[in-house]
Amino acid sequence: MLTRRTLLGAALLTAAVPGTAWAAAVPGLAPLPAGAPDRRLFTPAEQRFAPYLATLAPMVNDMDDSGFFAGGWWRNPAAPYNARVQEHVFTLAWFHANARPWNPYAGDPALLAALDAGLGHYLSLQHADGSFPEYHRQEHHMAATGFGIGYLSKTLQILRRSGALPERRAQLTTALRTAMTWFLDPANGTVWQPRLEYANQTASGLAGAGLALDLDRDPALRTRLTEAFARIAANGQSPAGFFYEQRGADMNYNFEVMLPELADAYHQTRDPVLVDMAAKYTDWLGYNLLREPDGSGYMTNVATSTRTSSRFYAEVRPDPDRTALNWVFTGQVPQLAAFMTAREDLADARAAWAASAEPVGPLAKQDTSPRILSHALYGERFPTRRQRAAAIARLPYLRDHDFVELRQDNGQDFLFVRKPGLYLGGYFGARADVQTRTGLTFLWHPEAGTIIQALNDNNHACWSTVFPGQQPDSNGSLPAAYFHGAPGGRAWTGGSAPGAFGIRYGNAFVTTDVHVTRQTLRRSVRANAPAFEQIPLILLPTDELTFTDGTRGVHGGSVTTTADGFDLRRGRTTIRFRWGTATPATLAAGTVRYLGERRFHALRIPHQGTFDLTISL
Repeated sequence: MLTRRTLLGAALLTAAVPGTAWAAAVPGLAPLPAGAPDRRLFTPAEQRFAPYLATLAPMVNDMDDSGFFAGGWWRNPAAPYNARVQEHVFTLAWFHANARPWNPYAGDPALLAALDAGLGHYLSLQHADGSFPEYHRQEHHMAATGFGIGYLSKTLQILRRSGALPERRAQLTTALRTAMTWFLDPANGTVWQPRLEYANQTASGLAGAGLALDLDRDPALRTRLTEAFARIAANGQSPAGFFYEQRGADMNYNFEVMLPELADAYHQTRDPVLVDMAAKYTDWLGYNLLREPDGSGYMTNVATSTRTSSRFYAEVRPDPDRTALNWVFTGQVPQLAAFMTAREDLADARAAWAASAEPVGPLAKQDTSPRILSHALYGERFPTRRQRAAAIARLPYLRDHDFVELRQDNGQDFLFVRKPGLYLGGYFGARADVQTRTGLTFLWHPEAGTIIQALNDNNHACWSTVFPGQQPDSNGSLPAAYFHGAPGGRAWTGGSAPGAFGIRYGNAFVTTDVHVTRQTLRRSVRANAPAFEQIPLILLPTDELTFTDGTRGVHGGSVTTTADGFDLRRGRTTIRFRWGTATPATLAAGTVRYLGERRFHALRIPHQGTFDLTISL
């Protein structure tokens, strides 16, 4: 009796091209030999391939006979109509074409048959206009098409170099030209809006088009691509510096997807517009990534993120690192080195990986992004420790100890206040998306690091006045006014602001005044009903937190006490919180952790509508 696992011969002889009457069965792929992958066989830059190697056979063996990557390994919905599920054709092509001491699948006929079937199913999903679907079969989706142009062009490049699947290569050439014609059309409102909705998805198609047009020249499409670079710079990047994701900023999509896609595009085209975009975004990062003085990494100004919740970036980000391809810009934008892993630190991490005796297992389903492998095609040139240290020293809040920076866009205010004893962030105005949280967003000290970090998409972890039913004022728009001196003084118009600085913000239910001096922050709340103040503290196990009644706060624990404040001692620094009147207060540890042992703790202090807090740093 024939089964799908015994039809290898038929699979190799029959290409599952669109329009054929039947599809060959996808043969099984042999599992790795015992003891594989052997860590010692991998060059340092190719260690990222090891877990994908361990995943390859399970993923291929879940494919159905149509070539659909069943099994739920990548992207949701895990349905046959979702073109994004098929992006692992690139992964199969790479392992088939590249002989390495650790790769037993190079030249494997079963793997080639699976790749052929996978491409057949992928191409069968393309609409006549060149677009691909993601969430339903009739959809013409930007992300599915944009990322598809990238993976299909890279797959075509591999197939041409290896000489494999000549019929598929011809189909891919046609499919890519049709997809680019759709994607690069400036009248295509799915891809191009006056203000881009998802700039990372648009960038993906431009990066893929850069490679596709290197493989197959087309002067008309090349002109369209050059015009598209200018258009994405004008419509995809805020004057504040971030890239648009749902009308606002998003740390994850901006730093981990958009910027690497621009790097991919720049690697292919050397278009100078892309360098300008990278430089403007790097400047934005310099205000929104908070360097921890102990060298553990950066905390993020995450409350402003519209889609995801990346709360920190470690000092050393070993493989897999979704930001790795950003190295492409470090020659033209040396400041970006501050946010990359140093070359020597990465080498140490890779040496430790190679020396480990732990077996390398397969990746978890959905955590199999082929971008990790595709960005390894270009080599790497990470900054040295010395280059990185020089860039860190140039960070605005480390270089300058007294400034006020206000950046505005689309009704949003992004405020950054640096005084000798503190660095304060705020997000005011008409928020971009329901996931963001407005108000004060972080408080950082030059020796202690991040003391307060407000999270997004979380009503229990924003810096807020909270009404009954866990309704924080931060979960909504909060218009603000800015003043020299105490609130009520002369209106602030931007630029450097030595001395004191004031903010007044609020809604119909509560008004908050914030007064910032060299080493003090005063926050005065006037609400129309009883509420409580919520402060999202970030604590280390070594911190000493003592309330004024003598109660000790315990890292990772919860305490309730009646006090008019507390002292937080971190290393040589003592930070004093005082609210004037002894009031029941609760400090409760959450589950969120950051950079090792840092942990979120919610401080909640009830009041009758009036609350005055002074933080002395």
